[in-house]
Amino acid sequence: MDPTPTAPPLPPVSGLSRAVISFLDGELRERGALSLASGLAADLETQCRDLDRSLVQVRSRLEVHLAAYSSFSDRVHGSLGGITAKFAELLSLVAAFDPLSDGGGGKRILGEELPALAKEVARVETVRAYAETALKLDSLIGDVEEAVSSTLKRKHSFAQSSEEVRMHAIRTLNEIEDVITQVSKLRPRWTHLVCAVDHRIDRALAILRPQAIADHRAFLSSLGWPPPLSTSTSANPDAGRLPAVPNPLLTMQGDLKRQYCENFLSLCHLQELQRRRRSRQLEGSNREIALHQPLWAIEELVNPVSLASERHFSKWIDKPEFVFALVYKITRDYVDSMDDLLQPLVDKAMLAGYSCREEWIASMVSALSIYLAKETFPLYASQLEEESVNGVRSKARTSWLHLIDLMISFDKQIRSLIANSGISFSLMDESNVQKLSSLSVFCDRPDWVELWAEIELSDTLDKLKADVDNERNWTKKVQGAVLMSGPEDYKSPLVSDFFLRRLSSVVDRSRSLPDVPLRSKFLKLVGAPIIQKFLDCLLVRCQEAEGLTALTDDSALVKVVNSVNGARYVESVLREWCEDVFFIEMGLGEGDEPGKSQAEEADFDGTVYGPGSGVFDKEIRKLKEFGVEWVEKISVVVLRGFDVSSRDYMRNRKQWQEKSEEGSTVSRTLVDALDHLQGKMSVIEDSLNGMDFVTVWRKVAEGVDQSISNGLLLSNMKFYNGGVERLSSDMEVLFGVFRTWCLRPEGFFPRVCEGLKLLRMGEKQLKDILAGGLERFREEGISHLRVFEAEKIAKNRVFTS
Repeated sequence: MDPTPTAPPLPPVSGLSRAVISFLDGELRERGALSLASGLAADLETQCRDLDRSLVQVRSRLEVHLAAYSSFSDRVHGSLGGITAKFAELLSLVAAFDPLSDGGGGKRILGEELPALAKEVARVETVRAYAETALKLDSLIGDVEEAVSSTLKRKHSFAQSSEEVRMHAIRTLNEIEDVITQVSKLRPRWTHLVCAVDHRIDRALAILRPQAIADHRAFLSSLGWPPPLSTSTSANPDAGRLPAVPNPLLTMQGDLKRQYCENFLSLCHLQELQRRRRSRQLEGSNREIALHQPLWAIEELVNPVSLASERHFSKWIDKPEFVFALVYKITRDYVDSMDDLLQPLVDKAMLAGYSCREEWIASMVSALSIYLAKETFPLYASQLEEESVNGVRSKARTSWLHLIDLMISFDKQIRSLIANSGISFSLMDESNVQKLSSLSVFCDRPDWVELWAEIELSDTLDKLKADVDNERNWTKKVQGAVLMSGPEDYKSPLVSDFFLRRLSSVVDRSRSLPDVPLRSKFLKLVGAPIIQKFLDCLLVRCQEAEGLTALTDDSALVKVVNSVNGARYVESVLREWCEDVFFIEMGLGEGDEPGKSQAEEADFDGTVYGPGSGVFDKEIRKLKEFGVEWVEKISVVVLRGFDVSSRDYMRNRKQWQEKSEEGSTVSRTLVDALDHLQGKMSVIEDSLNGMDFVTVWRKVAEGVDQSISNGLLLSNMKFYNGGVERLSSDMEVLFGVFRTWCLRPEGFFPRVCEGLKLLRMGEKQLKDILAGGLERFREEGISHLRVFEAEKIAKNRVFTS
């Protein structure tokens, strides 16, 4: 018998590549599968024959294209040769005919035939360039389509060869894009060629990109990604620091690491190609918004992590703090590997403007935001709706505010991770800020912003109720301008500080919103009603005080003064806040109301509240109007008291007719009136803030000036020499009262001073002035009294010998 043939010896394991070993492990996983080895070998041989057949077909197509190109090139060269011969014949004709003596034949050649010939040459050259470009692009696109078809047939083949084919296809696509970009710039009329090429490339990419992403996912899965999250999901906050989970991206070694890097690079090159194509296609449009997409390779890292995390999130419906803690831990634990391993690959792929650290963080935050938008907020919103229907107060409002607190705290942690890489968060544009904030869920749901604002406002007003009801908070003063940078002491009641602190907390919470219009809307829905509530409280207290005693009682007057101080303090703080960039940005986003002129938006002091003036412009205007109104009332109360107490002084005609030696003393009735005025002003000065007190005493001075000038100087009373001296002495006492608040009080009593000036003049001088008319009055410095008033005062002057 013939000896049994022996099988050829197997190659050593060390001689096999990792891809081959992985393929054999996948197909021959169990011992029983060895019986299928012959069938597997037959399949591989069939695939090899198919590939050989495809190679033969490719070669045949290439030969056909080359033959067609050669034939076309020969025709083009023949045409150019004929053109050259005609051009030479033309030159001989030009030399043979003199344009000055041939009767016009040379002119016809130079003026008509030569431009036509040049135009024909240019047309032929354009056709040749078009044909060469079209053939070149057709050949390159054919290579891409063959590569894409080849990768589809090699799904059971080695990963190494599949990756090489894909990279070859991407390089060819980049070469095609170079040609198309040049054509778009130099030959803008070849739009049909560009559209045809883009159409074929789109079909190829529709296959190539999903396949590349699928291969990348499979490779990540074989690496053990995502890592187990069990050690990161402990619900016990006191469990201490758990052992770190090994990072598969950092534990890769040798061929496995090289293959992952090649796979990652392939995906990055493909995304860069897509970015180049979009940039060309969107030329002239707002490209920056459309071009910057999340990094595909990073998204493929985040997606499986997100899916694995959501299985744990479902257990923590009532413990959202664990959700945020887990997401932050995962983000922090793997962020360094993005910088160390993946960023160099992105740079190598020439993907400009991408930071792997930022993309990883943004993708994790986006995954969290999507979960909150799909699961958490709808649940809380439905609970709030049930609460409004049933009228039974539940924990939904508290849960909502607690969730917002967690989101704000989480965003601050994320900002610290960004800052660690040297990226300035304040320099980022709005779109990048939105990607890095969990509060971006509100950007697409303005109804949730309104719901949050309603809850926030209700909670804030509930907390302020006890402070408002405590009478001590209305009498005790704020110690210094706590919330302002200036040295001014507004003597404001403590309750105003409570309102401002709550408002400041609302402003701080609004800062976390990643969208400027959302911040403005939130502050208008929450901040503006808080200010209005404060203003309502002030108005109620002032009206109560006015209704009880008409502000004649000092305690009622002090009650109003404290309210004015509170309004002035809050107004000043808000004005200072509105000078901050945070508020200016919101103001710039505000448009003019339709049908409202700038004059209608202007304050009575000339301040214009238009775009850029601040989100609280209406509230500031209301506070100022309140202060002006009640300062005016305080001044009126003081003047009313002075008028009543000085009534006898004004009616006493005899005192102005006394002789000179008898008129040297001060009128007792005026002293009583001034005592009353000084007492009221002392109470106001002790209680009212400095800015408004200046307004009060100036208004009082103006009122007293009007009262004395109208009640004495213009009241048909006769003034003798002694009366003039008495009036001068009385006015010095009056000026002395106001000298406490200014150096030259006479300037605030212009009518009285000008009247006294006329009364003190001699008889001849007074007649000369009256005869000189308005010009002479101006020369003498009399400008506040009208001519007929001055004439009346002069007629009341009685001169005695």
